[in-house]
Amino acid sequence: MKALSKLQSVLFCVGGLLMVIGVGCFVFLWQQTVVCWVYLVGAVLFSTIQSMQLYEGNNLVVRRLKRIMNMADLLFVLAGLLMVDSAWHYLLPLFTRASADGYYLYLQYVFNKWVVLLLIAAILEVYTMHRISSELEKEKKR
Repeated sequence: MKALSKLQSVLFCVGGLLMVIGVGCFVFLWQQTVVCWVYLVGAVLFSTIQSMQLYEGNNLVVRRLKRIMNMADLLFVLAGLLMVDSAWHYLLPLFTRASADGYYLYLQYVFNKWVVLLLIAAILEVYTMHRISSELEKEKKR
């Protein structure tokens, strides 16, 4: 894997920290309308920097894992967008205009579903991070 520059490493850590602060404060109901944006900015920063880290080798396993990691980054950003919607209800008018049961459909399919995306993204991220690390160590030994 291509190493990150000093500035990229700092931005990567800041993005991860903003994600943790945003989720923690959102879950504990502290200023949800503000911290949802903090999480979203952190997720975009984290995902952008992580996607800039390229793998220039020929190992197909690492390439596959890097694509899975990019999918996890996309899920982090989508979770942020759904978190913003859970705080501000931007999508609610779209559902309520469609049918009389729009509010219940919104609750069923959109409201607080960011948790599911965040969980899937975190599991994929942890899995790929450890697998890429072990694959790169195997590659060094060869």
